[in-house]
Amino acid sequence: MSLKVALVHYWLTTYGGGEKCIEALCELWPGADIFTLVYDPKIFVNSVISRHKVTPSFIDRLPLARKKFRHYFPLFPFAVEQFDLRGYDVVISSSSGFAHGVITDPHQLHLCYMHTPLRYAWSGYHEYMDHPEIRSRWKNGLTRMILHRIRTWDYLAAQRVDEFIANSREVQRRIWKYYRRQAHVIHPPIEVAKLAPASDQKKETFYLTFSRLVPYKRVDLIVEAFKAMPNHRLIVGGDGPELEKLKKMAQGAKHIEFIGFIPENEKINLLRQAKGFIFAAHEDFGMVPLEAQASGTPVIAFRKGGSLETVDENRTGVFFDLQSPESLIDAISRFEAIDFDPENLSAWVGRFSVNNFQNKIRNFVQTSWNIYTSNKDQDHE
Repeated sequence: MSLKVALVHYWLTTYGGGEKCIEALCELWPGADIFTLVYDPKIFVNSVISRHKVTPSFIDRLPLARKKFRHYFPLFPFAVEQFDLRGYDVVISSSSGFAHGVITDPHQLHLCYMHTPLRYAWSGYHEYMDHPEIRSRWKNGLTRMILHRIRTWDYLAAQRVDEFIANSREVQRRIWKYYRRQAHVIHPPIEVAKLAPASDQKKETFYLTFSRLVPYKRVDLIVEAFKAMPNHRLIVGGDGPELEKLKKMAQGAKHIEFIGFIPENEKINLLRQAKGFIFAAHEDFGMVPLEAQASGTPVIAFRKGGSLETVDENRTGVFFDLQSPESLIDAISRFEAIDFDPENLSAWVGRFSVNNFQNKIRNFVQTSWNIYTSNKDQDHE
């Protein structure tokens, strides 16, 4: 039986790990329609997403929505509930907040691929409330009240999902902690073949890190560590609200370079050339460390969260135990004493391939649909 599938994604305004998951799902179901809070088609001109019908919410039509959509977040629960999903057999939501709150009917199967329960309402709540932009008393108080209401909605919305898929064991634990729901783990897709280095690829001496420059990524501790290591070159890629602060921290350190936003082809070249990739965040999963390993570059990662699932210690990288410059410096010293075998890197990342992700998702959807329809038939007896 050919299933009619709807894909619901939180927002399509940047191209990152969540969007790569949607692309893989689009390839599995080329006739699927996409629903999202906000859609910027210019970002996805060269993506398979552009070949699908994309329906944004009413928020997409509000002033400055594509750049400042997060300012409308109190409206997000209402907005996702307005998507009309009648006529679809299976609804697959891709959620790091709000997308799983769509309303489906009793004859539809709703599966949620969860990147993480809403970070700033749950696991990152207190960290988020310390952000400089909302430290004023009135902004902080108002935000706390709004998030209190959103947490209630978010928990109830999670109970409407038929089955959860978590992108990591870390997120699986969060789903149970905050929603009291079991989840099956399927890791996100990595474009292993596209990233693989040439056999004669030459390594440079620099270390690399890139991400959206926000506080929880802890790029600050990476910069602090390298300030104390003037003989080690660091390249920092990415943009975000922390950029100017980080540049001030690195002032006078000529061996630390900020290169801003990195196009995809340039990113791949840097990953292939780097001596090592540094990842300091307590992340839900973290696709970039795997992309680095697929490019032949070992990783130095914080020993917590998704990194425990993406780095094979002493074979594809090393860990540091504390989010401190001293702990990272010690890890770099241990890293430089290891001769990493490219074959270990290649063998490790193979299990995270796009093909593997798609096979697991296809099987999970088909099995869940068979069970769901079987249960419906029994209900009619």
